[in-house]
Amino acid sequence: MEQKDNKRYWLKSGLINITQNVSSQLLGVGSFLIMARLFSKADFGAWAIYLQAVTIFELLRSGIIGSALIKFIAGSDKKEHSKIFTASFVISGAITLACIAINLLFVDLFTDRLNAPQLKAVFYLFNIVYILSGIISQLCSVEQANLEYKGVFAVNFIRSLALFVYPLYCLLFNHPISLVELAYVQIVSMCLAATASWFFVKKFFTFKLVFNWEWVKKIFHYGKFSFGTSLSAQLSGTIDQWMLAGMLNTAASASFNTAIRITNLINIPTDTVAVIVFPQSAKRMHEEGKDAIKYLYEKSVGTILALLIPSVLFIYLFDEFIVTLIAGGKYADSVPILNVVLLYSLLIPFGRQFGTILDSIGKTNLTFWIVLITASTNLCLNFIFIKNFGVIGAAYATLIANVIGFAISQVILHRELKVNFLNSFIYAYMFYPEFINKYLRKKKDL
Repeated sequence: MEQKDNKRYWLKSGLINITQNVSSQLLGVGSFLIMARLFSKADFGAWAIYLQAVTIFELLRSGIIGSALIKFIAGSDKKEHSKIFTASFVISGAITLACIAINLLFVDLFTDRLNAPQLKAVFYLFNIVYILSGIISQLCSVEQANLEYKGVFAVNFIRSLALFVYPLYCLLFNHPISLVELAYVQIVSMCLAATASWFFVKKFFTFKLVFNWEWVKKIFHYGKFSFGTSLSAQLSGTIDQWMLAGMLNTAASASFNTAIRITNLINIPTDTVAVIVFPQSAKRMHEEGKDAIKYLYEKSVGTILALLIPSVLFIYLFDEFIVTLIAGGKYADSVPILNVVLLYSLLIPFGRQFGTILDSIGKTNLTFWIVLITASTNLCLNFIFIKNFGVIGAAYATLIANVIGFAISQVILHRELKVNFLNSFIYAYMFYPEFINKYLRKKKDL
């Protein structure tokens, strides 16, 4: 019975998260198709930088709160849940106020250094978005801790839909597209998303506000490394584009961002599996120990690779056609960048699941240091390579940094859990006959 429930969890959660990621990516591609043509290269590069900066602001809060809230609610007695939620709410509120202050103080300096003065008004409006996203983040974490994802799906769908509908309106009715109007659209979408999230999560809300200083310290202590990991990982993924904007211009950043956006399409399995693995691994660690976590890592990475490798090969074969179809002829310089980015996309599942698994077993400090080393290496290499090779140098720098991070993380996983990364390729190979037998031929497990 327990095995049946476990399979049902993976199937149901997987379907919801795949649907969420596919719909978000499709809407994202749709908005990208339109905005890449309506915006100038400079404005489109500026919008990409804004979205990356927004993500970092989100990580300043969700990195500390999100994983900790999911882990502790999923792995603790119900009588502690009110204390856990209250502690996370207090920390979230404090971080929100601090980040808004930072935004107001440094927005002029930030936009000037990145050659993007058109973003100043947008960042001021973002303060409203940030308050709303804090509420949504708390609600979604509670839902994930209870192993459900419908509200998470609704939130992401609404936010993605809004950023697709607005540029579509501009295209159909010949309305001049505006960065400031995009920011207002974000605010409206966040209000709708918060309402939808509460609708799905309210059944789990039996919490009372019970302040407990010990839980505040416990969540913060756990979350500070998780936050550092998330922030370093995000910086590692955006350093190249920010440095291109600062050292060259926002148009160069737009070309690089085009390659990243195309690659994001094939990372849907990575994102999906990571979301459903974390609460499950936290639960398994609590109930079964490290052996179950080792299998979970190797199997989940293998499943991702089985879906990822064919997609990478397809994009390699039709790279010029895909770039022209999605972004238009003015982004032809993104093709060689895309080919390099595809190489290190094969390492992303290993790194993403590395962080997920180590966070779930309480080794957030290790994850933090590895990601910090990778981000620092990426920063130094980007400075050298962009200066000497231009835009393509950023791609090579990030590739080398990811290879170094992969090597270090696998050594740690072998030491902590006896993980062998080659097993993931075996599971990837086994995925196809297993899928055919279980779901296409409908054979029962022996």
